[in-house]
Formats: sequence, structure tokens, C-alpha cells
Amino acid sequence: MAISSASSARGYQLLPNEPKALDDSRKEDDVSNAAPFKKRRGRRFRFVFLIILTTITLCAFFLTPYKPTLNKWLENDNEFGLEKCVAPLAPAAKPPTATNPWASLTVDEITDIQKWLEAPERKLNLTRGSDAALSDNVVYLIETYYPSKADALAYLDGGIAPERYSHVIIHHGGLRDPTIMNYIVGPLPIDEGTTMRPLTEIYHESEIPFNARGFVNIEELHGLFKFLSPELSDALEDLFGVTVRGNDNDTLIASSNGPLSFDGTTRKTWLSLRRNLPGPWLLPVNFWQLFDVAGTDPSLWTASKVVFNHQVFGSTTEFLQSYRNGTLIRNPKDLESSRGTPQDYSWSTRKRVGTPRDLDHLPGPRSVSFAGLRFRVDRGMQYISWMGWGMYLGFDRDMGLNLWDITLKGERIIYQLAPQEAIAQYAGNDPLQSTTAWLDRHFGMGLAVRDMLPGYDCPHEAVYLPATTHSALGTLVREKAICVFEQDTGRPVTRHTGYMEGEFGAVKGYMLTVRSISVVGNYDYGFDYMFHIDGTIEVRLSASGYLQGGYWDPLQDPYGGRLREHSMGNLHDHVINYKVDFDIAGLENSLLETISSQEVVEQPWLEDDEWGHTAIQQKITRQIIKTEDEALLKYPTNFQGHYSIVNQNKTNSWGSPRGYAIHAGYNPIHNTVVGSRRLLNNANWARYNLAVSLRKETEPSSSSMWNMNLPGKPTVDFHKLFDGDNITQDDLVVWVNVGTHHLPQAEDSPNTKTTVAMSSFILTPLNYFDSDISLDSSNAVLLSAPSKPGEPWKFDDYGVKQGFTCIPETPPSFEYYDPKIYDEDGRVKETESVEDMRKMAEMYHRIKVEL
Repeated sequence: MAISSASSARGYQLLPNEPKALDDSRKEDDVSNAAPFKKRRGRRFRFVFLIILTTITLCAFFLTPYKPTLNKWLENDNEFGLEKCVAPLAPAAKPPTATNPWASLTVDEITDIQKWLEAPERKLNLTRGSDAALSDNVVYLIETYYPSKADALAYLDGGIAPERYSHVIIHHGGLRDPTIMNYIVGPLPIDEGTTMRPLTEIYHESEIPFNARGFVNIEELHGLFKFLSPELSDALEDLFGVTVRGNDNDTLIASSNGPLSFDGTTRKTWLSLRRNLPGPWLLPVNFWQLFDVAGTDPSLWTASKVVFNHQVFGSTTEFLQSYRNGTLIRNPKDLESSRGTPQDYSWSTRKRVGTPRDLDHLPGPRSVSFAGLRFRVDRGMQYISWMGWGMYLGFDRDMGLNLWDITLKGERIIYQLAPQEAIAQYAGNDPLQSTTAWLDRHFGMGLAVRDMLPGYDCPHEAVYLPATTHSALGTLVREKAICVFEQDTGRPVTRHTGYMEGEFGAVKGYMLTVRSISVVGNYDYGFDYMFHIDGTIEVRLSASGYLQGGYWDPLQDPYGGRLREHSMGNLHDHVINYKVDFDIAGLENSLLETISSQEVVEQPWLEDDEWGHTAIQQKITRQIIKTEDEALLKYPTNFQGHYSIVNQNKTNSWGSPRGYAIHAGYNPIHNTVVGSRRLLNNANWARYNLAVSLRKETEPSSSSMWNMNLPGKPTVDFHKLFDGDNITQDDLVVWVNVGTHHLPQAEDSPNTKTTVAMSSFILTPLNYFDSDISLDSSNAVLLSAPSKPGEPWKFDDYGVKQGFTCIPETPPSFEYYDPKIYDEDGRVKETESVEDMRKMAEMYHRIKVEL
């Protein structure tokens, strides 16, 4: 079929069935049949000459070391008539409002707020983070404080934009009783009307103990180094063949555990010593030490217990005494290293190993949008639209990427979709693994977001968006923190083979992905939000990176998997919590439970049936769950049913309440260990697959950045959200969990694979529409049976010619850069060394001794 003139104008053409040169040769043959013999002889001479010339050309082509690219060849000989594809640039989106009410603060806004806080009239006596000691007052965080839902919806409905405020956290280490305070500063921009007030109404415990604090800078850990005596250094060198003397070439580093406190009254940590090599998380040595690091005065810190090779010592002195008098029981495995026997640790790197695979020297296939990108982006507003979907993006320090005002065909389905917390609870037969329960919000999964690797983390034609986050050490701007791309899923959304008119066809399965990746110490978390043309949303979390490995010996066998001679991966659970604030056909929503079960029925038509008088079959039971107390849920047994959010007052054309169902995806788990003091009440959400509560402005999240260090007295206790409120036909929030039970194995070395360490949940229309909306897609085909068998089937492709082709743009050369870091005055800071970059990124996940 001929290409339309409109498409030709854009430079896309159908690939000809036959080369032009072949058509011309056939014409010449037609002429030769009627020509005299003399002309035919002349043509034979030219034909022989052409063969000789072709042979010489081919020899020259194959002997020359230069191999021109396809683009270069086509530039010189455009006999196929192909043109270059348009650049993969997203067309401009048209956001429904003039501003993004959930947008991150800019560098200039953060700088203005910092200076306003530092003004003498504030009387805060602040020290800047890079110079701060524990006993100083320091601004820990400045970021957007999201407007109330009522104000935001009024704006989206055509009202005035809500006033903008910032959320500020200050560590008041300089007070007689050090504490942490939350404030709201605004309205913005800063002017004479700007005020500051404590923010307490969103927490169950308004007092935040100083011992629950996050790290301001790596200098805080230097108080630990005083415990590293020359005698202890000598002993470690003798025992493990490692050095830890505060030199640049030290071969030993440390990492800490968490939580550090139960209720904020203390702050203690176990340090694990690891080899200072690539992938140190997999290279622990057989030594652990406990430290008390409470308060603001490091001179008061103490070192207590030492554990070596399953021997427990009450102090460093006791350990060294046993080492000196020869009663210390050494592990024979450690002797090889201590005696200088060369050890190969290259296995903990990501360098390629093994025999290359067949044809793997060639690049693999990649996605190309031959007709141009089909999604729209407003970079400044951080707004995206695609195939009837629309959404704003937000970004915060604690959990990173979040989505707002998700609409489909002009109707809001979700007001907010955002990750809330991520736990990793470990097991093991050593002091660190058996006492570790991370809550990664503490470290800042938004702060830990990394720039994408083009072509590896995202397809070459992905569109990248920046993210701005603040910490006590400055403001980070990452240009490729978020990627957006459309993909052909490789399978149809729907299809059927049939013979009646209108029943044979397929709809192509496309989806739009919005992705970010956060690296919290050893683990890399990929956050995906995938939108489909049938109205389905898949929320997926994948993990890679290094295991938090332990020291292997036979007593560890029940707690993980052996990776190498001295290394193991420890058993642990990952559970990640998401907030889904549904607005299904308005704010009045209910929670519907739909369960299938077995029944035995007796029917009159079975009286004379050879199968008997009864039938065993399934039936559906539907009920509205009325209160929050009934809405702490696990998926039905055998997944026989689902939960959904419906609007009982709004129905589709067939009288069914409009709604969205929540389905389990990959690895639908909840936390295995319940009752541990290290996760006593600070991660109660992880006990369930999902839960539903009444939405309140005073309950914006299921956790807080301090919850990790307050399991006995959490700032936010998820169970306190559930206080018996009625949840029928009201504004509801669904809290959904994903995760994996990670039973490590050899294939987790050196890095965990996203093919296995992946989990998701699915939100899909439930009677929200009258029928499948994917049938409105023009990227579909409808077939009609031929009038006679054997003839080709007729088809209608709705005018979308899948045969369009062009020469794709050459992907840019691979590049990767550090983020831009701005100081408190808004000036770009220069990073001094790679070691400084590691300090900032890994904090107490990797502690290098500096004396």
C-alpha cells in the first residue's frame, strides 16, 4: 500500500520490495529482446566488464581495514531512498495547570531558605553541615512541603495555586538537651511575610530523640577511630593479613549495622570489618566490635564487646589479652591470608569473565520509534502524558520519585502514588547480621538516586529528567535521575483467531515506563511505574547490587548460602511499602473484597444425570469492608479473589460500581519475622500484603526517616493510623507491599539479579469502563477470512503502517558524570577525590579509618 503524502513529508518511507537497480536491469532485458545481435554483443562486453569491476571492488572492500557504517554508506549511495529518523525528542506536553504544586524546590529557593534560617533574627545559631560537629545546630533538610489535597484539587479544578511551603529539619545538637525539630517555612518565595513554625501534627511522637538522628557528615564517625590502638592493628594484621592504620593504602574498612537505638535513649552499633577491595560487602573478616556512640560528645563514647571466631570478649582489652597469652582460638581458614598466601578476590568485581558467547560480539536489538516518540514531556513542569494518561512527578529526599494526579482520559484515578519505606531484615550467626534491620528511608532513597546508564538502565531513546535533593552537605542535582520511555511489550494486549466477521485480530501491547534507581550502600533499587493502554498500572521494584555478606563457616549454613571460601550471602527479607491514594470517580470510595470459594449445589436438571445429583463449583462472594480495623489484609488463600477500591454511587452502563482492582504481581510477600525488638513497632505495615485507611492530612506516610532507630517508640506507628474509622464512601488510601524472601545462592555473586529479585503489584480497571478501552487503539489489526480457502486473508491495519522505516539516529557516545553539588550559597562545589565521592555516597555502610 502506498505511503501517505503526510508521512512522506516527515521523512518516513516504506522499504521497497526490490532494489531500484534490479528494476532497471529488468527493463534493459526487455529492450534487449527486440534489439539487433550487435547491440546484444556490446551489452555482453559491458556485462563482462561489470563483473570484473565488481570483483575488484569487492576485493578492495574486504581488504581495506576501514568499514564504513550503514549511515555513511547510505549518505554516499542512497539507492534505497531511506532518510534518517527524526531525533527521539518528546513532543511538548500540555499540563492542565500553570505550575506543578508538588515540584521540588530549586537550588535558588533552597539557598534563599538557608540564608533566611541563618539570619541572626532567627536565633538558631546554625553551623553549616560540612563544618558541623555533633554538638552544633545544623540544617539537615530543606525540601518541598506538599500542599493539602483540598488546596491541590481546588487548583486542578481551576482555582488559584496553593501557597508553597518548605519542610525544614534542624539537628539542635547545641542545646542542653539535644533534639531534632521539624519546621514549616513559608510561604515561598522568601519575603517579609515568611514565617517558621514547628511541624508536629504529622507524627505520633512529636519529640524526636537526638540519638535517632541521621548522619550529617562522615566526620561524625572519627570518634570511633580512637579505639584503634597500634596493638589492635598489629593483632588484626597478624590474624587476617590486613592493615588498618589510617593510611591511604589500608586494606581494611568497617561497616555498621542498624537500628542503633530502641527508643532513643541509647545509640549503639556493631562494626563489621571488611577487606578494602571492590565489593567489600562480600569480603568480611571474622571480627566484630560493639560501640556505644550516644550523645554529642565523642570523648564519652565507649567500646565494649568483641566477637572473634565465635568467641565473645567483654572488651578490647580482654580480646588482646587472649591474643597475647595464646588462648585465642584461631580459624584455620584465616591462616592462609595471615601468612601472606595470595588470595584471588577478583570474583567480587563486575569484570567480564568466562568464554564469550556465540555472536555476543554484536550489539543486541534495541527499541526504535521510527515515527517519533509517542509520549509528551514538559521538563520544567515534570509532567508526562501518553495515550490518554497524564501525571505530574514529584521527588523527595526520603523515598525519591512519586507520582501525582494520575489521570486517564481526563478522569483522575490516583491522587498520589509514592513509595513509603523499604526494610531489609537479616539473619545470621554473627553479631552484625543477626541484629540488622534496615529501614532505608533513614538514609534517603531520594538522596541516593543515581544517574541512569544510557542504553543499560534505560533504552537509548529514553527521555531523561532531573531531580534535586538537599542534605546537610549541600544540594544535589542529577540530570538523568528519571527516565521515561515507551516499549513494545512483545505481546498483544488482546487477540483472538476466528472466522466470523470482526472476531479475528490483535491489539499491540505498548506500555510507558517511568523509572528511577536508588543506590543505598550495597543495594541498587529500581523503581518502575508502567502504564498500559488498557488502563492497567504495574508498580514494580527490582533489586541488584551486592549482598550484605557474612563470614562463612559451617555454623552459618541455616542462615544463607555460601559464595566463596570465606564469604556467604545472608538470609533476609525485603519489603517495600507504597501509598496509593485512589480517587475513583470522585473522593467517595469503598473497599470491596471479592472472594471465590467452593460450593456444592443441587440442581433440578441433575436429577437423572449420570454424574450425580450435585455439582461442585466456584462461587463469588462480595462484601464491602466497613472499618479500618477490618482493613489490615493479606491476599486471599491461593489468590482466589482480590481487593478493590470502588465508588458505590458511580456505576458503569451495566450497573456495576466503577472501581480499580489490586492484584498481586511478582513475589507478593509480607515480612517473615514479627515480634523482633528491632522491628517491634516501626514497620508494622510490613506485616500485611495491603491495608486501607481513611485519608487524613495528619497521616501522610506510613513511616519516617527516624523510624529505623526507634522500633520501640517510632515517630510514625502505622497501627495508629487504624483507629476504627469508617471507610465506606470516603477518601481512602491503600498501603501496598512488595518484596522478596531472599535466600542467597551462588548466582548472587557478585551481584543479585533483577530477574529474580523483583516484586510488583498491579492496579487494573474493575468495571471502571463499559468494555475494554484498548480497542480504541489504532495500533491493531483486524482480519477477514478469504472467500476461497488458500487465498490470503484480508486485513485492516486502521491506517497505521507498521512498515514505516528510516535510519535511526546513532546513539550518543556513552558518558557518565558526577552530579552537580551546590553549597549553602548556591555555588557549585568541586569534589576533591573519588574517595570523597565514596564517603558521601556510602556513609557508615563503608567506614575508612582516618587518623
